[in-house]
Amino acid sequence: MYMRSYGAGLLLVFLSALFVGCSQEEKPVAEGTVSRPNTEYAGEYATVSQDRANQLGCSSCHEGIEDIRDIDSTMMQMIIGLGQSQGDPNGCVVCHGGTPGATTFKEAHQGSPAGLVQAGGPKEFYSDPGSMWMVQYTCGQRGCHPNYPYRLELALMTTEAGKIQGNLHTWGIEDVQDYRVPWGNYDVTDTDGPAPLIGTEAYKAYMQDMVKVHPKQFPAELKQVPQPSVDEIEADPKLAGFTYQRQQCQRCHVSVRGREKRGDYRGMGCSACHVLYSNEGFYEGNDPTIDKEEQGHLLTHKIYGTREADNGVPVETCNSCHNRGKRIGVTYQGLMEFPYGTPFAPDGSKQPKLHTKQYLFISDDLHHQIESRPGNPRGGMLCQDCHTTVDIHGDGNIFGTTLAQVEIECQDCHGTPEKYPWELPLGYSEEFDRELADNPRGLADKALYETTYFGTPYDKKDGYLLTNRGNPFGNVVKDGDKVVLHSATGNDFEVPVLRTLQETNGWKSPDAMVAMAKVKKHADRLECYTCHASWVPQCYGCHVKMDYSSDADGNPLADIDWVASGSQHTSDGQTAESRLGTGGIKSPGKTFEGRSYLRWEEPVLGINGEGRVTPLMPGCQVVWTVVGRDGKTVVQNVISRSADEARAIGQDSIPLALDMAPVQPHSVQRPARTCESCHNNPKAMGYGIANGIFQSRHTEDVVEDLIDQRTGKPIPQRYQVQIPAIPELDFDWSTIVDRDGKQLATVGTHWPLSRALNNRERQAMERTGLCMGCHREMPNKALWNKVNTPGSLTDTQHIELMNKMLKAYHEASSQAQ
Repeated sequence: MYMRSYGAGLLLVFLSALFVGCSQEEKPVAEGTVSRPNTEYAGEYATVSQDRANQLGCSSCHEGIEDIRDIDSTMMQMIIGLGQSQGDPNGCVVCHGGTPGATTFKEAHQGSPAGLVQAGGPKEFYSDPGSMWMVQYTCGQRGCHPNYPYRLELALMTTEAGKIQGNLHTWGIEDVQDYRVPWGNYDVTDTDGPAPLIGTEAYKAYMQDMVKVHPKQFPAELKQVPQPSVDEIEADPKLAGFTYQRQQCQRCHVSVRGREKRGDYRGMGCSACHVLYSNEGFYEGNDPTIDKEEQGHLLTHKIYGTREADNGVPVETCNSCHNRGKRIGVTYQGLMEFPYGTPFAPDGSKQPKLHTKQYLFISDDLHHQIESRPGNPRGGMLCQDCHTTVDIHGDGNIFGTTLAQVEIECQDCHGTPEKYPWELPLGYSEEFDRELADNPRGLADKALYETTYFGTPYDKKDGYLLTNRGNPFGNVVKDGDKVVLHSATGNDFEVPVLRTLQETNGWKSPDAMVAMAKVKKHADRLECYTCHASWVPQCYGCHVKMDYSSDADGNPLADIDWVASGSQHTSDGQTAESRLGTGGIKSPGKTFEGRSYLRWEEPVLGINGEGRVTPLMPGCQVVWTVVGRDGKTVVQNVISRSADEARAIGQDSIPLALDMAPVQPHSVQRPARTCESCHNNPKAMGYGIANGIFQSRHTEDVVEDLIDQRTGKPIPQRYQVQIPAIPELDFDWSTIVDRDGKQLATVGTHWPLSRALNNRERQAMERTGLCMGCHREMPNKALWNKVNTPGSLTDTQHIELMNKMLKAYHEASSQAQ
């Protein structure tokens, strides 16, 4: 769709020279010289005098609207200068197009002159200049943010390729098995090859090697995810997964505006993140033309992004999308969806729904917590403080999964107990089963051009820290013996560095020192968040009914198809669903969903795509039912199987396609999981809650009525099945492996290294039943009376007693030698 734009830096110099002195003050509007309209704004029938239109431009109707950026900012001065060259005193046409000097609504919104920055673009009025469908003529024009449209078109916020592959895998769609990623929201091709468009030379070399080794995770092109006909679906019911995908899962990509529900209001493309919408969706600015009682409008007419641009992008803006799937956005805020809606409000009502859900507060991530004191602010970090321009906008390659695009690791800022961040090699903590060269990554002298152009440049001090893949963090610097993170919020944070803690014995507890510094396998094999993630949202069992029948009035059931709606767009950047109340394009069928049960504590552990131990969460655990056009059930409670998972792990039996997905939960706390929560926990090892002893009757219909205990059959002739069977599911949803080592369900579907813990790993890890090492001697009264004292011991006393026994054993062994 977009081509690369070069020479932006030179063009900026040219534009700056061209518009030196071209500020708002150059064409002042004298008080009393412009007549105001005689009536309030009258929508499409509004008219103004020619004198007023010439002097105020768009503000002749939109008087009072907020400046898109601070008037003294470089960005705003460039916009004003460029606008004045096109006859617009305020620069509105630079982004919005339209006709400056127009006296009627229709004329003003009919197109723009062939201006300097919009040459080659359609002469249109753009109500949302951030829309992906024409952003190359607005945000992406030369002198502003060139190349961003191309990068974002290929990045996951637009393609959602990983989400498509992961969900369709659990429906048994063979095209996405064996880690293939053939589909995105739209046809897209990487026209410039595997070399990243941005980044350091080290980063570009690293990524080109990644593409060579993992071509399936970095496809060169994507085709639009198809929508089979209802005839095809009734003949092959698993194809209903495509309807589910396009109606339910794809509403978050930035080429559409998304759902008009509380918490989901947003713009398109660049505006999806950089223009704020409150959860309620009301406009709170001063533009008289925007209805302040209609939901679905931007909060104010302002761009957010950097420390100078109103202190960054709030977390809730990210959460207009990141509230489903892995749920990392709401988890970061400490929220987990729950069906109860309690406690009650003062008027007796339940919670209002947010993102169509109700929530329970568990615990927000340490980095999100707002607890500041003078000289030592803590928490309150934004998503953008860690996540880089590559993480968000991409680098010009197509990414098949999140892991392919995200370039950061915890150790990039915190290091390890043995090495400072700058002493670690590139690739540390995402080894992908590689032996890494022991070459320190060092520090950078310069931040990336993309992070300082219109962004916030920070003093490098001793140097900028580097990401795991070799790009500088433009906001994280080494300052003497400290690491400082400059947050877009305006706060500056000193980052705890693990080697400093080790050298100064600054550990908060002996447990921390042992787990992080002494048990070296933890640092070598585990993700930091394996222990430090305090909880993980676990929605077990995703029960989906795709219903292609009709409602009570005979109307075929249908719902918004987000891919089809985005595909139908006009030259002004609007899609079939983007104008408020239009509803978009609908496709046959409607989704009905439910869950089996919810948990948050002590997640299952497994191996992620990088080859490290990680928390897992229920991914797409779909059990599906399809109802045909005639209202009859075509299939009921089906679970697909994953032949490619069996091939990948070398197993004869084929696991169910119930994915337990590797995840970075974004629920970090300083106190980590206890040793027992992993080493003495069958759920953590994959055996299921309480060794998987619960929910043993999935495979049979459960009838709760008067039962003949001799036969197990109902006594009444008329009864109902209380819990219908799921024929394939002969284990608890939380179980992924049995005691014989057979993997029962999939663990990740994107990367070949992801899997359940194998026999060797579980045996090395499991320490269940250690109490019996001593307490099995309790029947031996002669022995027990000598070592035991009356009463009971506290945990601390138990630990000290075992430590005393260890030292006694050491002393006895030494004497024996």
